Amino acid sequence: MTAGDPGQDPNGVDPRLTSLDERLQQAHHAESVRTGKSERASTRGYSQGNRVLAELIAGPAGGALVGWLLDRWLGIAPWGLMVLMILGIGVAFRNIIRISNERPE
Repeated sequence: MTAGDPGQDPNGVDPRLTSLDERLQQAHHAESVRTGKSERASTRGYSQGNRVLAELIAGPAGGALVGWLLDRWLGIAPWGLMVLMILGIGVAFRNIIRISNERPE
């Protein structure tokens, strides 16, 4: 190279930049393997959504089932069913609030 030469290849492709880009990609891949982070999209939102759906279904259904069984055994129909279903809804909403307060990774 001469003193006035900018040091660039006339074709516009600099082998030094290409080599640097390849080394950066290898280093990035090695770091993701080392830390255990993959390059795929996070599925945390999906798992939180499934947990919320499970709470919405299981809370009232579990309360209703236990309430119905208590009604049948104790003969207090329909109070056991109503009270325990409302309790199940309350527990489900409390758990949903806990899930929504979790920090995403």
